[in-house]
Amino acid sequence: MSTPPLRIAVQKSGRLLDESIQLLKECGIKIDNGRDQLKAPARNFNAEILYLRNSDIPQYIQDGVADIGIIGENTLIEKQKDAEVVQKLGFSKCRLSLATPRGSQYQGPQSLQGRRIATSYPNSLQAYLDERGIEAEIHEISGSVEIAPNIGLADAICDLVSTGSTLFKNGLEEQDIILQSEAVIAASPRIDAERRAILDKLVFRIKSVLAARNQKYLLMNVPNRSIQEVIKMLPGMRSPTVLPLAEEGWSSVHTVISEDRFWDIIDRLRDAGAEGILIVPIAKMIV
Repeated sequence: MSTPPLRIAVQKSGRLLDESIQLLKECGIKIDNGRDQLKAPARNFNAEILYLRNSDIPQYIQDGVADIGIIGENTLIEKQKDAEVVQKLGFSKCRLSLATPRGSQYQGPQSLQGRRIATSYPNSLQAYLDERGIEAEIHEISGSVEIAPNIGLADAICDLVSTGSTLFKNGLEEQDIILQSEAVIAASPRIDAERRAILDKLVFRIKSVLAARNQKYLLMNVPNRSIQEVIKMLPGMRSPTVLPLAEEGWSSVHTVISEDRFWDIIDRLRDAGAEGILIVPIAKMIV
């Protein structure tokens, strides 16, 4: 008997969809999805993709209709469904924050005592207020939360913030962060052992892709007299690879380095005599 496919729920439309599908493609998974399909099989991996409304995904995961879902952690927390976060994915990062009109006399969360707060995340907001013993009137609205103070509906809002530009355009100022969020893989409590084994293989691939995203393969030519000095600068996976060049007195040094770390040491590498420095993207990295 063949192993049933791993059922992966993704957002049907919205900001998470493109990055979710791109991640699966980078994991080598080819998806046969046609226009307006709600379910699509993977050609070369034992999985099928379910395209669902974002707010419904936590319920489908809890019920076992989907074995896993790629979803924002903020939605998972807000819906309060039974699901296990098995892997954070590092994209679609945002924060759920409190914001008030610019110039308001805000002196911490206690300033919200007895106030009206508009939000699309009432459960997360209520938990935050309860932890601090604050009683406030929560107005649950969907979409365009930022307009609520301007039309007299609320004194403050609780909403997702990415860059803060939307708040600024609406005359609001971010005050306190309730929670940080990013895309995650959440697994159903009903997932069986066979599908869990497929999930483990998928997570292995995802970790390899994520590990490579901020890492670069660094190659450079270094005079032999400076090799030890250069090696001390390089935080490699174990230690740099050193290969002799055809030109006497020179070697090629290879290592893996984070892109941010490279810019910290580039001037020191050049001062040590390094030449022909190349930075090469890494597609996958098994650590």
